[in-house]
Amino acid sequence: MDHAADRLKTASVPEVDFSGAYEMRPYLREPDAMYVGAPGKHGYLKLRFALDGDGKSILREIDRRVPLIAQHELYFDKEMPEMPCLYILSSGGPNVDGDRYQQDIIVEKDAFGWISTGAATKLAEMKYNYSGMIQNIVLEEGAYLEFMPEPVIPCRHTRFICDTRLSVHPSATVFYSEIYMPGRKYYGEGEMFEYDLLSVCSHGERLDGTQLFREKFVIDPAQSDPCQLGIMGGFEIFANVIVMTPAETAEKINAATPATLDRKNRIATGITTLPNDAGLLYKVLGCDTAAVRKKIREFCSCVRMAVKGKPLPEEFPWR
Repeated sequence: MDHAADRLKTASVPEVDFSGAYEMRPYLREPDAMYVGAPGKHGYLKLRFALDGDGKSILREIDRRVPLIAQHELYFDKEMPEMPCLYILSSGGPNVDGDRYQQDIIVEKDAFGWISTGAATKLAEMKYNYSGMIQNIVLEEGAYLEFMPEPVIPCRHTRFICDTRLSVHPSATVFYSEIYMPGRKYYGEGEMFEYDLLSVCSHGERLDGTQLFREKFVIDPAQSDPCQLGIMGGFEIFANVIVMTPAETAEKINAATPATLDRKNRIATGITTLPNDAGLLYKVLGCDTAAVRKKIREFCSCVRMAVKGKPLPEEFPWR
């Protein structure tokens, strides 16, 4: 059994620890209402996809701690009706002071799946501490996963840190995306980049722990205006997509995905290769959420065609 999958299959519910994050040190005061990681504030979710005896990909295991909830898998993808599709939900409303979450996702050999969230992740105003999430995503040999959550919306004075580890077999493919809004754009006079801090780190490795790449960005709008030239310019929404896939597949996807700049509709995209033949990194900047999500889905369709020979279906009109 591979090391990364072993760790998650046998681990008990972990404590989420960001004590090594230097940027969060100004925000370590215990909240007055409920302490950090209190019951209902320490969410945990473990999902494991596997093939059953008939070779069908199913959700073999689900383990959760409130407020995180996951529905049972559904099979509604018209292009891949054999693909289990699952939504992650939260019963606790927006993330608040002192919330700590961890999500462990395992896709076993030759299994596949699609994951999203039921709604945008809202980050409430915080006075004392911060909200943090750890994600461990493991793909074994020949596995395939599309992970496309809804956007993250940081309110005024939000502090949020997220660390995502992608442990992927060289023959597997993971499509991992994230969308960050500038704030509640239409709330009152707007909350454009009025949050305190966003710290987002993603790193890829092989199942034996061999490190492939690491990307981290820390956004502190009070110290450096994200709207300035050289950062986001006149754009407001930032999307980040990581595709870890075999090198020959990455070459096909890269060749079929040109960089774009549409000044009229205020949206731009770019693509580059990850080091150590790990895959691809795709970026989207825009001002309209629907347009950004459309670009991500178009790119995901390209990835799926290269790996599975099937496109992404049209999105449900109510999404």
